[in-house]
Amino acid sequence: MTIFLCSRRAATRGLACTLKRTFATPADNFVRVVEVGPRDGLQNEPTAIPKNVKVELINRLGAAGAKIIEAGSFVSPKWMAGTAEVISQMKRIPGVRYPVLVPNMKGLDTLLTLLSQHSSSSPPLTDEIAIFTAASDGFNKANTNSTVAESLVRLASVVQRALENGLRVRGYISTVISCPYDGQTDPRRVKNVARELVQMGCYEVSLGDTVGTGTPASMLAMLNEVVKDVPIRLLAAHNHDTFGMGISNVMAAAGIRTVDSSADLNIPRLVAGLGGCPYSPGATGNVATEDVIHALHGCGYKTGIDLPALVHVGAWISKELKRDNSSRAGRAYLAREIRAKNTRPAASLS
Repeated sequence: MTIFLCSRRAATRGLACTLKRTFATPADNFVRVVEVGPRDGLQNEPTAIPKNVKVELINRLGAAGAKIIEAGSFVSPKWMAGTAEVISQMKRIPGVRYPVLVPNMKGLDTLLTLLSQHSSSSPPLTDEIAIFTAASDGFNKANTNSTVAESLVRLASVVQRALENGLRVRGYISTVISCPYDGQTDPRRVKNVARELVQMGCYEVSLGDTVGTGTPASMLAMLNEVVKDVPIRLLAAHNHDTFGMGISNVMAAAGIRTVDSSADLNIPRLVAGLGGCPYSPGATGNVATEDVIHALHGCGYKTGIDLPALVHVGAWISKELKRDNSSRAGRAYLAREIRAKNTRPAASLS
């Protein structure tokens, strides 16, 4: 894929960007969207979310065409409780994957026990886990009380055991652009961590702009470094929208064919723009899935997701959480629907 790159000087002067061939991507125009709202979005809400709401959100996302829905996490109940009940009760649609976040061996043990108790379930409760680390030591110490190097040693055994039990493993790297504790992140650190995760056995690595300070230029600089060691087909983009650059960064990284988002929870890419990060002060949520889908479809990409249906999922979960819908596309679509209903000609009584 051809990527537009602007030098800072050219951008400042308003000159046309030059073209640079940076990395190749598949010829097709399909982009996989990983809906992380039920996990990354809901775990940062200030009050506990009822399990039935989580289950209903997952079911509605599946009905709207989402094919990968991160259903929960086996972390401290302080951050997210009830995942076992949620994935046991949700409707599992054939062909849809429902990964769960597993931070350590304790979380994996809990999941494996649950899977053994539901071994007759078809489809299985889940066949995939996600693990996470960071590209900066400051953030990783705040999050997991370990350096990046220490976390990679710990995660290696988790990945090995998961693979031995037939689970796929996806890796997350936080702070790929900047860190709230260490400042700007050297792209070479991101490259090294991504390479380690792939070598462990992760089928894909999601690159997270946790603080949301990324720009198209910094995203491309980071990606151009990472793809020196990791094929772009193994990478995903996970942008937060703190400075309103989420969609721009997603489109700048369009050579990556997997995007995380969150439906109106502000992923990844989250429905309704849900989300945030407790260890990144001031960071807002993921870029809203509705906004991502609108942008991708408008540029000719396919996602398999029904945007009008997704908009209504975002509106529903925002109402359930008693919060404003942060998806610009979602609000616009809903406003158009209301206007269309109000301007319909009255039915003839004759």
